[in-house]
Amino acid sequence: MSTNTLKAVGLILAGSFSIAGGIYNWDWFMEARKARSIVWLFGRNGARIFYGILGLVIALIGLWALIGGI
Repeated sequence: MSTNTLKAVGLILAGSFSIAGGIYNWDWFMEARKARSIVWLFGRNGARIFYGILGLVIALIGLWALIGGI
């Protein structure tokens, strides 16, 4: 497996993790130090939407890289 393939799979996994954190509203995910500012800025439901969209974008970039678009 090439390095670029591993990076693409890593992006897909990271994006999926962010989507799951937004969907399942994990307390430990939303109360993490780096997420607190997003929760403060958008509120809890807004942060869930933000992390869902962010995760989707990251996963799509990884998928695009996996199929050779990048």
